[in-house]
Amino acid sequence: MPLELKRVLIGKPLPTSRATHERLNNVQALAVFASDAVSSTAYATQEILLVLTTAGAAALGLSIPIALAITVLLAVITLSYQQTIFAYPTGGGAYLVCKDNLGPKIAQVAGAALLLDYILTVAVSVSAGVAALTSAYPVLHGHTVLICLAAILIIALGNIRGVRESGTVFAIPTYFFIVMACSLLLSGFYRYFTGHEPVVPHHSLVATESIGFFLILRAFASGCAALTGIEAISDGIQAFRPPESRNASKTMIAMSLLLGFIFLGITWLSHHYGISYREHDPQTVPSMLASAIFGRGFLYLAFQISTMGILFMGANTSYADFPRLCSFEARDGYLPRQLTNLGERLVFNNGILMLSLLASALLITFHGSTDRLIPLYAVGVFISFTLSQTGMVMRWRKMRTPGWRLKATINGLGATTTAIVCLIIGYTKFTHGAWIVVMLIPILVTVFLRINLHYQNVARQLRFDPALPKLRERAHNKVLVLVPSLNKGSLPAVEFAHTLSGTAVGFHIDTGRDPVLEERLHELWEKICPDMPLIIVHSPYREVVRPILQYIDEMKASGGGPVTVVLPEFVPRRFWHSILHNQTGLMIKWALLFKRDVVLCNYRYYLEQ
Repeated sequence: MPLELKRVLIGKPLPTSRATHERLNNVQALAVFASDAVSSTAYATQEILLVLTTAGAAALGLSIPIALAITVLLAVITLSYQQTIFAYPTGGGAYLVCKDNLGPKIAQVAGAALLLDYILTVAVSVSAGVAALTSAYPVLHGHTVLICLAAILIIALGNIRGVRESGTVFAIPTYFFIVMACSLLLSGFYRYFTGHEPVVPHHSLVATESIGFFLILRAFASGCAALTGIEAISDGIQAFRPPESRNASKTMIAMSLLLGFIFLGITWLSHHYGISYREHDPQTVPSMLASAIFGRGFLYLAFQISTMGILFMGANTSYADFPRLCSFEARDGYLPRQLTNLGERLVFNNGILMLSLLASALLITFHGSTDRLIPLYAVGVFISFTLSQTGMVMRWRKMRTPGWRLKATINGLGATTTAIVCLIIGYTKFTHGAWIVVMLIPILVTVFLRINLHYQNVARQLRFDPALPKLRERAHNKVLVLVPSLNKGSLPAVEFAHTLSGTAVGFHIDTGRDPVLEERLHELWEKICPDMPLIIVHSPYREVVRPILQYIDEMKASGGGPVTVVLPEFVPRRFWHSILHNQTGLMIKWALLFKRDVVLCNYRYYLEQ
């Protein structure tokens, strides 16, 4: 990427000393960390109605008690996570809580569940945002996947620009949705209580299921999608300005109040306006509600645009937390170390790119359909809820600080409640796609443990006694310089090899393609390099790599010590020129990578045009 374009897209590099100044104030933090939870109001009611509609119009009245139960659960989880925020001011949420109190292996279960949930959050939020757009403009429906991928690209670039900058930019659509959603609800309440209730066209619903306990559980489990993203603030406390815990706590309370009000309001109005939803309906539930209250004019379009914006910003919450959680895992040796590296703008670029690729793959696989992705959703986050609150109970019992019994009771209530909900979600959604997440979590945990075992083995093999070892006696240096031909590009490499050892050897492979050139090489060598022997190996089958490896083995067998191989290469001025040349040097480097006691030196000659 040209430097000028990179600076336009990403911005100027920031020094490490700026890290503290790049933190978020509460207004920005609410936009970054609460957008996932608040955005779920755009599809949570719809998912409840999608299940209840199968039992006919009589079942739609159950949406209100189900929404109330979910709101009570929201209050319990919020109260529980308030304690986590103050107990772990460095952030890390469920992962660090489990690592400290339940052990590293249980922490990997929580980490895997959260990472999967973050990936699904991006996929679901973006697909739901595009669904809001196609509800207003059905002509775009055939381009759903492309629009989804474009949205991920824009969000990823915004986050690579930095936490504070993304918080400032992404605050606009978040607060725009909050204003439009509150306007919608207040207008709806006013119309209802003043007797100006709009007429909504009713679907003729044919019951395909009976109203039963399992149906209610399924609807409840689907509506629990509204609670995803609540843990985001506890994971990213260090993104807040000091005092971090207090600011994170205030932001979480504000988020929960907004979420509860908008979710309950949409559910209540949808029921009283007689709105139902069936799979593949061209309009979402919020779109139907806005159409009924605002009509199809400017306010309707503004609401749909705000809904699309908040759903895209819901994905942004994962971009704030997924890279940070990956950095915690990588720091502890359970994910590749590269995920701990900060980019030019003081964000974890590698984690952002990984999240973008995985979410894009999901959207392509499921054709950008929110209804297909939702069944996979919420399983992971409730597993992490349960493990985190259980870990907090263990922490209070172990520390026994003043008031520990009350704190343990609160977290115990949270753990019990979320465990029951987790079982309900897993049971009711298992055959609808939740089995994929249930299967992936142990696979991911196994991968994490294998990565950690590798890092432990590397550390063990590289470790030596505290007493510094003495340098070994100087050994005879064996140097082999590869000579494809003798020219201005290879001659400096030959000279360099000669400086490394007076016994350096030139090595050339004769593939029999041009006898005249082979003879010319021999004459030039005798004239220019009379003090260095040239080994010419004939390769009747035109192999290059195998003869080199065989000769290196012969050099190693003739006496101990490593062999230094000097490989001359020329570098074209433009990157695409490389396509025009064979890649023999690359194949040689790849083969020597796995050879013991072989030191490879690349001697590059840079072409000017």
